[in-house]
Amino acid sequence: MRVPRRSASLLAVAILMVALGATVVTAHGRNAVVPASVVSWRGLVGEPRGAVPLGQRMIVVLSTPSVAQRIAHVRYATEGQERAWTSQAFAAQQQVLTTLAAQGITVHPEFNYTRVLDGFSAALDARAVGLLEQMSEVVGVYPVRSAFPASASEATLSTKEFGPDSGRRASAELPGYDGRGVTIALLDTGVDEAHPYLRGKVLPGIDLVNHNDDATARANPLDPSSIERHGTELAGIIVGANGPGGLHGVAPGATILPIRIAGWQPAADGSELVYGRSDQLIAGLDRAVDPNGDGDAHDAVRVAVVGVAEPYAAFTDGPEARAVQGALDLNTVVVAPAGNDGGAGPSFGSVAGPAGAAGAIAVGATDARTSLPRSRVVLRRGLDIIFDRRLPLLGSIEPAHSLNLRVVSPRATRGQAGSSSVDFFDKKGFSIVAGGAVLVPVGANPRAQALAASGAGAAAVILYGDELPAGGLQVAENEAAPVVVVPTAVAVELLAAQRAGVDVGVSVGAANQDANATRGQVAGFSSAGLAFDGSVKPDIAAPGIGLATAEPGAAPDGSALYGTINGTSGAAATVGGAAALLAQMRPALDGPSLQSLLVGYAERGKAPATAVGAGTFRLGASAVGEIAAQPTTLGFGIWGGARWHATRTIVVRNASTRRLQLSVSAVATGESEALQFLVRPNRLVLGAGRARRVQISVRAQRDPGARIVTGAIQIAASGSETLRVPWALGFRRYSANLLARVTLNRHSFKPSDTSPALLTVQAGNLVRDGGLQIQPVARLDVQLYTASGRFVGTLARLRNLLPGSYSFGITGRGPTSVQLAPGGYELRLAAWPTLPRDAKPNRAQVSFEIE
Repeated sequence: MRVPRRSASLLAVAILMVALGATVVTAHGRNAVVPASVVSWRGLVGEPRGAVPLGQRMIVVLSTPSVAQRIAHVRYATEGQERAWTSQAFAAQQQVLTTLAAQGITVHPEFNYTRVLDGFSAALDARAVGLLEQMSEVVGVYPVRSAFPASASEATLSTKEFGPDSGRRASAELPGYDGRGVTIALLDTGVDEAHPYLRGKVLPGIDLVNHNDDATARANPLDPSSIERHGTELAGIIVGANGPGGLHGVAPGATILPIRIAGWQPAADGSELVYGRSDQLIAGLDRAVDPNGDGDAHDAVRVAVVGVAEPYAAFTDGPEARAVQGALDLNTVVVAPAGNDGGAGPSFGSVAGPAGAAGAIAVGATDARTSLPRSRVVLRRGLDIIFDRRLPLLGSIEPAHSLNLRVVSPRATRGQAGSSSVDFFDKKGFSIVAGGAVLVPVGANPRAQALAASGAGAAAVILYGDELPAGGLQVAENEAAPVVVVPTAVAVELLAAQRAGVDVGVSVGAANQDANATRGQVAGFSSAGLAFDGSVKPDIAAPGIGLATAEPGAAPDGSALYGTINGTSGAAATVGGAAALLAQMRPALDGPSLQSLLVGYAERGKAPATAVGAGTFRLGASAVGEIAAQPTTLGFGIWGGARWHATRTIVVRNASTRRLQLSVSAVATGESEALQFLVRPNRLVLGAGRARRVQISVRAQRDPGARIVTGAIQIAASGSETLRVPWALGFRRYSANLLARVTLNRHSFKPSDTSPALLTVQAGNLVRDGGLQIQPVARLDVQLYTASGRFVGTLARLRNLLPGSYSFGITGRGPTSVQLAPGGYELRLAAWPTLPRDAKPNRAQVSFEIE
């Protein structure tokens, strides 16, 4: 009797304004400080987002143990045992499908999961979801979400500006190690394996978008000139070798296993869009731990780099998080981008999925560039100078001498002038901007605008509008003109004078290199935490702006293409490459220990934990680390008053070859006098490879006046660096109604499967409290009662919902699909928050009558 469609998300309307993506991490970044503004990065990071047709796709998680869950209990199994467990998990799925078939419901799974979790994905109608939720074998049914990638020539990358000390190269190194013998699964778009930078580094892959064994980068079916780029870019950061100017990836000796979980797929408007889905992501993890697909996970890769991100979906108990933990239990370290949606919070912020998972290394981005080019820009109206300022250059083209240019403007063929490439040509196909300085307002995609103007022959591109970051445009082969941005007021004044017949002009001076004042800062686009269970996310941060790497395809002269990317996915790729180096250096480390060493020895710096987690990534410190701990970050939840207390447990492991005497303490930053910690035990001795549980309890008799307090559990050993486990504790309870609006479009109707009444629920909420606070819904129940108050059954149960509008078809049938008798009924709704754990649900109800 219910569910089906999810309409436009409140998040999409309110805050999905910055393109999502993921980009670079480095080992030698300086201490990160507080983030710069996110607004200026709009349109400069990640692939364009659009509405995608997810239909009625759901992910069903079963209670039967997966291979990973069984391994977590026995720690070792034979190949035969693992294959048997795979068969048992699949058999459990078949039993569920058989039960549905007995009720007249035929389900055709698109993906079956057996290794990292037991479950399947399929298009499910309302009746199927209702029956599944009533089965004891089913843990839960979850919505499928969309996930998006982030993102010049050889001569450009050979210049000093892209040299080894420029901060534009992925620079995590361990002398003597190059990742040889380590396989890294790359879950992203297809990879151009023929690119010289990647030649011999890429294995035959797995395509989970088109369901075949060809994971090469694909062209847009509607535009063969447009090739998916992101997988090739990340592969270059991880394993690239013999590039221009000595450019190379982090682990040039490692091997990439490309798993295509994203690519050109139909968009809601009939066009093609590059994206992936959460069910494709989980399928990718399921294959990363069993590349040959024989049901035995002994061939699991050591590292899996996820190049896509589900915007704002920082859930810690959904199928994506379960799959990430399953991969880690099978000794595959999963590295994921934190997301490119900028700062939010102070608690629930903008971290993407699957980065919110406890088992994932979520990577934020910093700015490591040492210098930035600037040019003097002068706008002239007649004999008057109306603007004269040195401005940062947004792209890679730097004028060698002064340019004195006439002012030209594009047409407006569709919406805003300059928003389409045809705007720079007349109706006969001749350029209207060639040789001039084109003045155009900043649109949704400044990079595309600049490239279109440059391709039409513009000598300079003068954008006007919000300030954009220096070097924010990604380097591209066909970029040929310098690009700057000026304030709107002076641009409008100049254009008005030109329309009035006044002689106007633009001068762009020769470029000079200035020191980068934002070096070491968290990138404005980098997503901030916490995760939805209150734990600290991201885990670490690393450079993610202007990173040099490969681009798919070839230049007109046949030479290889190179470019740069911005975003947290490049940062994740760098950490993924570094994980391969560490795995080569210390092959005895299991997955959880490898994860902990990469996170726990980061350099703290001055940035808040909600932006950088443990701090800036330091591979050298990780390489010599002797202590590991699980989980790598903690959340104590939300303070509940003077008698409130919380206890969390971490497992401390000796990852060295010597006996260690350890001390464990809890420290807080900022307003922390009100907090009282008890660590049991606070001193312990561990032999090599041994582990012990440590409990950390916290009390606070009063509110310290801060919205959130962060700190770290410090685990120290004599003669060794201290391992840090960041933690967070919230002191603000938000009273936002998670059921702000519940409406039924008809309150009296006859039962109908083809023309149901429509129940619309605005679930979740957005709160502004120093930053944008996302209030997700952990669980939404729609229950049916008679008018007299007798419980009939649960019509719908949805989990892990982001703020948005959700619609349910009310057909006039009960939970078992039996037609309801005429009379009065009530729909009673309950929505639970993700925190605090003991919170009572928000409730709403609506009445209707069956005729």
